[in-house]
Amino acid sequence: MLIWFSVLADWLVYDLLGLSSQTQLGQAVHFFVEDTSKIFALLIVMIYAIGWLRASLNVERVRGYLAGKPKIIGYGLGSGFGAITPFCSCSSIPVFLGFTSAGIPIGITMAFLLTSPLINEVAILLLFSLLGLKVTLIYLLTGVAIGMFGGALLDLLKAERWLQPLAAKAYAMGQQHSSNDSSISLSTSGSPAKSTAISWQQRHQFAKSETVEIFGRVWKWVIIGVGIGAALHGFVPAGWLEANLGDGQWWSVPVAVLMGIPLYANATGVIPILESLLRQGVPLGTTLAFCMSTVAVSFPEFVMLKQVMQWRLLAILFVLLLVSFTLMGWVLNLV
Repeated sequence: MLIWFSVLADWLVYDLLGLSSQTQLGQAVHFFVEDTSKIFALLIVMIYAIGWLRASLNVERVRGYLAGKPKIIGYGLGSGFGAITPFCSCSSIPVFLGFTSAGIPIGITMAFLLTSPLINEVAILLLFSLLGLKVTLIYLLTGVAIGMFGGALLDLLKAERWLQPLAAKAYAMGQQHSSNDSSISLSTSGSPAKSTAISWQQRHQFAKSETVEIFGRVWKWVIIGVGIGAALHGFVPAGWLEANLGDGQWWSVPVAVLMGIPLYANATGVIPILESLLRQGVPLGTTLAFCMSTVAVSFPEFVMLKQVMQWRLLAILFVLLLVSFTLMGWVLNLV
């Protein structure tokens, strides 16, 4: 089925626009048209389908379930929940306060916040559609592992002492009261609050609302991501990336991580960049390190989190991510 997007791009770029497939411009525009149309179509279908399934998800109950679990299980659950919920940087403060006010340990909260921007269900399905099961599983397991490791480390450091007064107060109250009566709602998508059965029409309305909201939030990042991927695909000389980053030298991974920091994109928008880098011959570890730093070490998100975290905690979080991505890239390049 995906072959039709290539046919559409051929007709639009080579026949209608008259660009040549032998030129860098023609190749770049073809890549942009094919990947943009393909990703947009996949997004609409998959967001709607996932929204249909998520229609009866009770986020408050999930949060309460996390609050009562042993930490090691909580890290996995927090990271896993982060992987399936489409929270963005603009949701960081209410999500953080919601978890802390529910009495959830800071490490579990951080496991959620570390994993959520790295992974979401839409990005995983897109990654599977474009690059297959192996790369998708590596990306998924790596993101969850980073979230769990980061959460455990921050718990060990007792990171709650570096919260801003607002978050510290919410955390203290949450520790004193195990009930969820005073917890702040985490629902940013209008999910029905009750777990009672809902009609097909309600599911459709919720899925439609999810599609409009999430697509409206990510489409520009898809275009930016595909645009960067198209530039890499069409204008970077063939073999340049492979010659400079393709041998998996030890320094190529930290360089890739540092290069990704200012190129902010979300998990959905970074998929075409990842695809383009792999096509250029860049090793998987270096590619994933670059893309994860692009997604997770986000200046907008760190600015938002400054409202609930002191500079020391933000700095620890920043270094933790950079070191984690570098180590992950080295390991994947070796294996």
